[in-house]
Amino acid sequence: MRSAYKFRLYPTEDQIKKLEETLETCRQLYNDALAAKKEAWEDDRYNLTYYEMARQLSANRKKNQALKAVYAHVLQDVLRRVDKAFQNFFRRVKNGETPGYPRFKGRGWYKSFTYPDAGTGYKIEGSKLILSGIGAIRIFKHREIEGKIKTCTIKRDSTGAWYAIFSV
Repeated sequence: MRSAYKFRLYPTEDQIKKLEETLETCRQLYNDALAAKKEAWEDDRYNLTYYEMARQLSANRKKNQALKAVYAHVLQDVLRRVDKAFQNFFRRVKNGETPGYPRFKGRGWYKSFTYPDAGTGYKIEGSKLILSGIGAIRIFKHREIEGKIKTCTIKRDSTGAWYAIFSV
């Protein structure tokens, strides 16, 4: 059974800047990947797969400093989100439901990013959450996490507060 634990983060001003830059880079990648999938479908009736987008991401990371600054697995998770949005769209079309085509994300509409691997991407040491590419952020861990941590999602809510959500 999967469950989630949500803890408040207390980043410094520099860490907030890095978190916001990461969020913006992920939003731009999401929109770029969505545009590429849409263009491939409209031009050639070809469904661009996650693996093809991931290969393009590898090439783009060598050229783009903003992509290079973000942990690679976080970027790969963004591509998985795009792929999942399209899979859900086609599933709803097939089942005769109201489809809802995947949407581009404007500023303020992309609120989280996910570290899919413990140990290398993130780790908890005492009252600090260490995120690759961002650093050690103070976390208020008000209870123990029971189970094996699968993912860590960093989320900014509407008030500007930051949270770490651990899926176990």
